[in-house]
Amino acid sequence: MEPDARESAEEQSALALMARTALERMGLEVSPLEAAHPVVVEAAHIAQHVLRTGPPTPERLTRLTDMLDRALADRSAAPPPGLPWPTGLAMPGPHLARSVARALKSVPDQRAAPGAPHGSVVIGWRAPEKETARRAVTLLESAWPGAAAELSTVLVQIALLDGPAIDGFTDFTVHGAVFIRRDRLTPDADGLPGPVRFAEALVHEGAHTRCNAASVAARPFLRPVEEGGPMVATPLRLDPRPLTGLFQQMVVLARSVLLYRRLLADDTGAFGTDPAVQARHDRLARSAVEAVSTMTRHRDALTDHGTAVLEDAAQVAAQVRV
Repeated sequence: MEPDARESAEEQSALALMARTALERMGLEVSPLEAAHPVVVEAAHIAQHVLRTGPPTPERLTRLTDMLDRALADRSAAPPPGLPWPTGLAMPGPHLARSVARALKSVPDQRAAPGAPHGSVVIGWRAPEKETARRAVTLLESAWPGAAAELSTVLVQIALLDGPAIDGFTDFTVHGAVFIRRDRLTPDADGLPGPVRFAEALVHEGAHTRCNAASVAARPFLRPVEEGGPMVATPLRLDPRPLTGLFQQMVVLARSVLLYRRLLADDTGAFGTDPAVQARHDRLARSAVEAVSTMTRHRDALTDHGTAVLEDAAQVAAQVRV
């Protein structure tokens, strides 16, 4: 449950090696540093799909080569992020647009009336938004150095979303990129400050990113099941989710609670006496209790590694007053 920059770096290296291996089977070479970038990860996924369907045709190889060349050129031309981390503030790009299109297919249409706005798109960063993101990162480095260190390792790109359909998400096909809706940079209706909201969003999406990497590059959290296993109600989604979705929500919520506990305990900052910060903590804490309770009822589906994480999350939930 506690962040670990060293372990996360080892997982990132293992995933980068997998990406390089997949591309090398297609005759394509990238450096270890390039292999960790979301555009290269997407190319590796495409290469794996092509290889599963048989020997690559010259046309497919040419398309993949051109895609990789364009992606790496765009990456090298990207402006400096302006953050104390190496993480980039992503400009709109084809790999990000494709990821959003995939995500929209799994999001229930919640429009209140026919014709109401629906959808999400990647947009560019404006100067005030970059400054708020920088303040959020500075807040994390002060309040929770361990989380900041892990996030600086696992987050390669932060993409900004506009539109009501998606609040935020990660996508293993473009591992290392996280997507967060623009309004998380501004105060909410209860007065929760923008930097705090964005810091929480980074912790949230970073936890998903770490879970994805750990489950593939290290040890899985859930045992293999036939036909995907049961679908269950979860605190953060209206639609039923598989157990892996519940498990990741549990980690996200427990880590978010730990973030707010640190903010509330910091006597040197302005957040310890902020009622909006306390209210947000309490809401997340109740959701964490719910997630732990549901996951406990399905603990037989967990590996030893997953059970250990559940026990850590249960310790966080045990301190919640409901």
